[in-house]
Amino acid sequence: MAQVKSLKNLRRPAVVAAFGGWSDAGDAASGVIDHLAEITSAKLSFAMDPDDYYDFQVNRPTVATTSGGERTLQWPTTEVLVAPLPERDLVLIGGPEPNFHWREFSSALVSAIRTVAPEIVVFLGAMLTDAPHSRPVPVNASATTEEVAAELGLEMSTYEGPTGIFGVISADCTVLGIPSASLWASVPHYVAEPPNPKATLALLDRLEDLLDTPLDTGELPEQAALWESQVNELASEDSDISAYITALEERRDENQPEPQGEAIAAEIQRYLRRRRNPPASGLR
Repeated sequence: MAQVKSLKNLRRPAVVAAFGGWSDAGDAASGVIDHLAEITSAKLSFAMDPDDYYDFQVNRPTVATTSGGERTLQWPTTEVLVAPLPERDLVLIGGPEPNFHWREFSSALVSAIRTVAPEIVVFLGAMLTDAPHSRPVPVNASATTEEVAAELGLEMSTYEGPTGIFGVISADCTVLGIPSASLWASVPHYVAEPPNPKATLALLDRLEDLLDTPLDTGELPEQAALWESQVNELASEDSDISAYITALEERRDENQPEPQGEAIAAEIQRYLRRRRNPPASGLR
């Protein structure tokens, strides 16, 4: 990736952040960052010094071989990337959740976010729940202030309890008056092994709605359909698992028997947005 010297003077910038680990069931949230970075040929702005924030016995460095046959050592780190879209620029923040010095880590990233001066910061997460894999992936959207909630039509966050690093960063953004929101996908606990392209696609679609910007889904729809088919096949081989999933489906259908009006409207708006402004794979 070529280096970007500055995060200033970006076009209608928005920041999208996800961290691997505790808040990233099935790698669904970090999958959005990886997908957007790939389809836009995102450029690296800077990376956090791994020595300051990571326990290498928890997040170990990895050895890899390049296409040219060269052996390389890759250290765990958080990267800040600039992803150009036809209508605006996204700043992507992604990496493993840090092990040390969370306040210093947050301060460094929030300083970068202030330089970006984004319209919105969106934090992505995924949690293990009892949602059935065969139904649409629930994505909970919330805001941290009443002003942002009213502007974007979101609920206010009411969560109380342990939080991840983006809870710390979000709190620091709120103190500085930087608008932020969060999107959480529900990942079936009985198929937690990553990746989960269906949950990644659900987060990407909801992110598109929130930003009102077409986002190229690439091969995610096909990957999501294949994933669901493979889970169906595995479940059919175990009668207990199959019965459990059926019970989850019945419970879900009882609580939500028909597609909700808001979900249908969002799908229509997404279709019209993409037809009016076809999502391109970034600016080359």
